[in-house]
Amino acid sequence: MNEDRLIKTEMKLAFQEQTIKDLNDVICEQQTQIQRLSTICATLVHQGKEFSEFTSRIDAPANEKPPHY
Repeated sequence: MNEDRLIKTEMKLAFQEQTIKDLNDVICEQQTQIQRLSTICATLVHQGKEFSEFTSRIDAPANEKPPHY
């Protein structure tokens, strides 16, 4: 009877170790994705600021209708 309990306990431990490893792999992958997305967001913010600065230097009024209207 004690040997059965020991085997069950070892099986549970092995399962838990595998689960922890799998969860760690998922967390590492998510962290990589977060870093990639943060870089993309920073790039987009920078490009948006550059575009805003560029459009602020244009002399045409923003609300003016095109000549064909």
